[in-house]
Amino acid sequence: MSGINIGAVPMNKENQEIERKFLIAYPSAQLLSTCRDVSKITQTYLSAPPGITARVRKREWPERCEYTHTEKRRMSDMRRLEFEQEISAAEYAEFLKSADPGRNPVHKKRCCLLHDGQLFEIDLYPFWQDRAIMEIELEDESQSVRFPPCISIIREVTGDKRYTNSAIAKHLPE
Repeated sequence: MSGINIGAVPMNKENQEIERKFLIAYPSAQLLSTCRDVSKITQTYLSAPPGITARVRKREWPERCEYTHTEKRRMSDMRRLEFEQEISAAEYAEFLKSADPGRNPVHKKRCCLLHDGQLFEIDLYPFWQDRAIMEIELEDESQSVRFPPCISIIREVTGDKRYTNSAIAKHLPE
């Protein structure tokens, strides 16, 4: 088992994640019942060199469990170089041994909502009862977003590092 070594991999468009992120009012139970994919996620951040964010994720659905290892390098507020690979439960357990001691695991429920041909991921955290985070991955930075009308956006937090899961693992944003 080894890390991906993000610095040694040539950059190409397939490995770029372009994402916008929004702080939203907690969605209604009615809206959440329309989500097509709901899972529980535990994200653990790993010790990594400066400029790299590394994590392992356990994602659970009622019928299966998936483990992934991810390394990211920030390129701009919206764009990241990302390398992700599926790993086994044993590899996941091994990676946990190199968890960053300064960060807590992040637990969340992810609800995927398809609206007007766009996929929105709504992350519900156990420590917030009044708000959530909604993300959308885009083809390019200029792509328009067609928000579901039933979502109440508090503000965009794409460039606000306090709302990254890595930062949430250190302390909760106000």
